[in-house]
Amino acid sequence: MLKKFFANLDYITSKILGVVAIVASASLVLLVFMIVLARYVFNVSVIGLDELALLAAMWLYMTGAVIASRRAEHIVVDFVPKALKYEFLSKLHQRFVAIVMLLTTVMFMYLAWDMLKFSLRMPQTTAGLRIPQIISQAAVIIASIGCFAYALRDLITGKACYNSINEEV
Repeated sequence: MLKKFFANLDYITSKILGVVAIVASASLVLLVFMIVLARYVFNVSVIGLDELALLAAMWLYMTGAVIASRRAEHIVVDFVPKALKYEFLSKLHQRFVAIVMLLTTVMFMYLAWDMLKFSLRMPQTTAGLRIPQIISQAAVIIASIGCFAYALRDLITGKACYNSINEEV
């Protein structure tokens, strides 16, 4: 029952992340294209386009971080697991990587929380369009929580990175 709940939650989360990544990516491409077109073809600078592009980029990068954590495709050094010949050592390595990732994401969450406290104490906006900075910072906060959740999953399941022993030939 609980396993099915988490499987459904993961499925819904993956769909939401996919939509956010596609929308942010398309927005970023369109906005940067408009910036280039306006500056180099029409020789004008449109106020705020760069702010919107940065906002889309923040959401794209942070969504990508969560997607990579979900798929366990974040940056890993894979020569160690490839060199391990015994399943016990491979499992031990997986747990070690998961612990390192969990500690890293705890620090990430702490810094995101600190940023949120500062933003709530001293709200800031962008210079051109007066967009609240909390909108782009929300991407960092959500990514820190998502990466932590997937790091915790990896620690529990023991599948934190590439494992050559489980690879099918």
